[in-house]
Amino acid sequence: MLVAPLVIEYPFSRTTGPVVGAFLTGLREQVLVGIKGADGRVLVPPTEYDPETGEDLHEMVEVGPAGTVTTWAWVRSPMPKHPLDRPFAWALIRPDGADTPMLGAVDAGSADAIATGTRVEPVWREEREGSITDLSHWKVAG
Repeated sequence: MLVAPLVIEYPFSRTTGPVVGAFLTGLREQVLVGIKGADGRVLVPPTEYDPETGEDLHEMVEVGPAGTVTTWAWVRSPMPKHPLDRPFAWALIRPDGADTPMLGAVDAGSADAIATGTRVEPVWREEREGSITDLSHWKVAG
């Protein structure tokens, strides 16, 4: 009998490019950036192409840093890979100046402390490297 190992893999590397790279650099510097779409809407996180027209996008704009919860779900029992080790909310957060929300974990303390419309602000990691995890989580503002 002839036996041969079968390895399925897709080895590749990708540069972040000017749009995603600017977003990640912003996170490292504690700044949120979006990109202006063809219709003037500000998309966060930024995309390389307009989702409506397919047009290349180039105009980066600073947003936030605070934002508004647009929808959320409470996590009573966090799993090991979750960003927080205590109950928290997964939320879609629309940063000030943006027209689209981004996903983030909100450390609200309890489910009673968060609702649609709650104002939140980012909590940054002390050591940042240009990664989405540089924005550790969000907390209720004030």
